[in-house]
Amino acid sequence: MRYFFHISYNGGNYSGWQRHPYGLGVQQVVEESLQKILKVPVPIVGCGRTDAGVHALQFFFHLDVAEPWAFDMLFRLNKVLPPDIAVFDILPMDGTPHARFDATLRSYDYFIHTSKDPFLSQVSSLYLVKHLHLDAMKAATALLPLYSDYRALCLTPADQHGTICHVTSARWLIDGPGNRLRFQITANRYLSRMIRIIVGKLLRIGTGTLSVAEFEAYLATHKTPKHLTPAYPQGLYLSKVTYPFLDLPPHGSFSKVLQRSDVGWQEL
Repeated sequence: MRYFFHISYNGGNYSGWQRHPYGLGVQQVVEESLQKILKVPVPIVGCGRTDAGVHALQFFFHLDVAEPWAFDMLFRLNKVLPPDIAVFDILPMDGTPHARFDATLRSYDYFIHTSKDPFLSQVSSLYLVKHLHLDAMKAATALLPLYSDYRALCLTPADQHGTICHVTSARWLIDGPGNRLRFQITANRYLSRMIRIIVGKLLRIGTGTLSVAEFEAYLATHKTPKHLTPAYPQGLYLSKVTYPFLDLPPHGSFSKVLQRSDVGWQEL
């Protein structure tokens, strides 16, 4: 029998979702926790990968068992897992839907603060920049859904199973005081470091060191930029995963610091 698990995690202490020989992944922690409960090894399959230090407001994985368990797995698993990983729903599935391959849309949020704030350092990325050219950043962002080959904005295009990604929406939001920014993007799939590379390039446009035309040339010609510098990982959140058969609202919430009631996000 197949189950989908709806979870959330703070990625600050992990090398990403996936198992790594060189660091602790969220997948390893979850599998080891399940093994403590079920007394047998239980491999799981996640809905995607996240980089080291990246968070997931919504994430799904699936596992298969011969027989349903006769106890409250949600309670037991949350009790065993560390505080930075939470399980919200355990869903029995008809047939064998796949947590990774059947996902149709994935949305990410990237948070930036432009003045130093000790309470944001682990949940948002600090860029000490002022007077960003927001109109230019908005114009460049509007280009993203118009192109589908993101080879030029991928760290390892040769290692990918194709470089075509269908971006359905992308936008920037700004808070009331203007010292915090939020980038949102939705697509069917992403390449290695793709979102962080895009954010890095858009910030360069904002500081005037890259033009909108140069940015579009990367998308149009697929020519890799001389320098690919991903934005910092801690500002990035996988915020929504959608399936044809499953479309749940995120159960968790961004850090209370990120969602302070005095902050109202407005689209650029």
